[in-house]
Order: sequence, then structure tokens, then C-alpha cells
Amino acid sequence: MLHAFLIFLHVVVSILLIMAVLLQSGKGTGLAGTFGGTGVTGGVFGGRGAAPFLAKATTVFAVLFMLTAISLNFITSGSRASSVIERTISGTRGGRVEPPVTNQMPVAPATPSTPAVPGSSQRAPGGK
Repeated sequence: MLHAFLIFLHVVVSILLIMAVLLQSGKGTGLAGTFGGTGVTGGVFGGRGAAPFLAKATTVFAVLFMLTAISLNFITSGSRASSVIERTISGTRGGRVEPPVTNQMPVAPATPSTPAVPGSSQRAPGGK
């Protein structure tokens, strides 16, 4: 139950972090200019715009993202679920992977035939 809640929280924080980063204005107007820029947001966020608010929100979401990632790591490592690679390696003898046994005989490669040269007759070696 806690694991599912942490995964949900981690996804929500990830989406909020992405939105906070994309809304910040860079050298140009950025994506923040799409939603009104500094002209309309002056009344909501003050005279300096949304830049300080978005910077603080990005920091908070980044810290929450790291905390949820670390807590998910601790919870998951406690269950010690093995991976497919670990199960495969532990199931083999001596750590060596042996090829599967098949009942088919190997097929011999076909011998390449030499094409006859036009205008020449087939002679035995050393013959005239």
C-alpha cells in the first residue's frame, strides 16, 4: 500500500517538476510567455513576475523528487526481488551458460561449385 502511494506521489511530483522547469523563461520569453508572460502575471505574482515563484517551486519539486526516489529505493531493496539475470546466473552450474541440447544433427555447408570457363574443355590434370 505504501509502495503504491509512493509511486503515485513520485509520478505526480515528476509531472509538477517538468511543468515548473518548462514554465520558467530562459534567454527568450520561454514557455511562460505563452501563458501571459510578465504583462498579465504582474498582478498575480507581483511586479517581478513569476520567476522567483517558479524558481522556488522547482527547488521544492526537485527535493521532493529526490526524497521519493530514495524512499522507493529503500522500500524496494528491502523486498530483495531478484532480477531475471540473477535467476539465470544462479540457475546454471558454475556460473557458465551451456548451449541448449538439440536432437538435430548439424548440417554440413554446401561445397561451392566452380563455374566452367566458356571455350575451354574439361581435361584431367596433367593430361594433354
